[in-house]
Amino acid sequence: MPIVYPHKTAMPCRDPQERRRSWDEVAEGYTVERAIAEARRCLVCQDPVCEQGCPVNVPIRDFVRHVALGDFGGAAAAIRRRNLLPAICGRVCPVEHQCELRCVLFPHQDPVGIGRLERFVADWERSHGNGGETAAAEVWRDQKIAIVGSGPAGLTAASDLAQLGYPVTVFEALHAFGGVLRYGIPQYRLPKEIVDEDVAHLKALGVEFVRDVIIGKTVTIEQLIDELGYSAVFVGTGAGSPIFMNVPGENLKGIYSANEFLTRVNLMHAYSFPEYDTPIRQPRRAAIIGAGDTAMDAARCSVRLGAEEAHIVYRRSEREKGARAEDYERAREEGVIFDWLTVPTRFLGDDNGWVRGIECIRTELGEPDESGRRRPVPVPGSEFTMEADVVVIALGTNPNPLVPKTTQGLDVDRHGCIVADEQTGATSREGVYAGGDIVTGAATVILAMGAGRRAATAVHEYLQQRAAEKGGRDEQHDTPESGGRDGARQAGRHG
Repeated sequence: MPIVYPHKTAMPCRDPQERRRSWDEVAEGYTVERAIAEARRCLVCQDPVCEQGCPVNVPIRDFVRHVALGDFGGAAAAIRRRNLLPAICGRVCPVEHQCELRCVLFPHQDPVGIGRLERFVADWERSHGNGGETAAAEVWRDQKIAIVGSGPAGLTAASDLAQLGYPVTVFEALHAFGGVLRYGIPQYRLPKEIVDEDVAHLKALGVEFVRDVIIGKTVTIEQLIDELGYSAVFVGTGAGSPIFMNVPGENLKGIYSANEFLTRVNLMHAYSFPEYDTPIRQPRRAAIIGAGDTAMDAARCSVRLGAEEAHIVYRRSEREKGARAEDYERAREEGVIFDWLTVPTRFLGDDNGWVRGIECIRTELGEPDESGRRRPVPVPGSEFTMEADVVVIALGTNPNPLVPKTTQGLDVDRHGCIVADEQTGATSREGVYAGGDIVTGAATVILAMGAGRRAATAVHEYLQQRAAEKGGRDEQHDTPESGGRDGARQAGRHG
């Protein structure tokens, strides 16, 4: 029986004052010694219930056992049987609500640091010249598949289908690949070179990536199928439509949605203006409305952009915040100020139309609302004004509406999410599958990956069945045909 220490092995982080003006990664990761020490806390349970909390069913017990033995290559191989993005998931997965929540050590002791160990293994693999490369399929099929969106759902579906021998083309609306991994998560949490390496891995599998193509505008789903010859389409366009407060003054200059703010900073390098030609207002006093993960990212980016003060303004209490505990603590360390039980009622502007302040009112918590959280109730007479020259609205997002609006026969629910089978991703339109935030609403990277994996399996079964119904066999070739590439080029030029 191993000796189990009650607390997780600490992971070194850079000094808070140093990182206030740096975009370098905050967490430094485990050393070999720390990783082995943490892995040895695992009880190697006969029934590893932690794995039930992982949406892609990573063999957690096996990979942690390999780490405990110092076999990091074996650990990497075990993870990659189920997770194609371990360096990303090890950094951004909300493990405290998933695998680590199921750890049998919890709640009497700290759960095993599964996320930290996954990151360690992925980083060890990268530093030793092995990016987990998988050889391209030896045979290629005739049926080509379009993936709409290069976020975690799309990347996972593309990888699984490419390994099954399908010509796969990923269409991305922006000028760089990775979806929310690139535009939504700051460099100090997820270095972009990691995303680049995972895209390069898929290219090595034979996946083609086409940027600057807006499906629903440049080319439609119908055109992909009817004119460009794609046999199936997977939609993973995410939830990128911001939710606003609809209070007076919200259209003032200097007020951003979190999506715009983070996209300018993360994807378009606004923090390096004028070296990069994407301007963003340099905050002196920033106010971020909301208290989820995105709000923490926006606040911490504001600090790095030079804000003397960055405030989180949230209508509920600290207990009801949606942010991960780790990111909340790091925001506090970096000097972010938290205004709990506070709700904006009006934004104030100067003579030039720029935001200069926020009229707020204090709240108290009443009875639970439909979300199960206690409803914030305004406190009469508690109004006050807060100074702010940059405001970021981080209240969540709705699904991207473009594909549903331009695709006939594609059902959506009352929230605008595409209706898709939970197990297969099949939609109301034959041959069209969907997964990730476009189906569930804003969720996590690993949940989107799980949806992409399930949809890839279903697409393969659908195409095999179609081939059988036609009375023929699934045509395969030794090397990829040019048809998928020609189709991708035509889509890029379409319209």
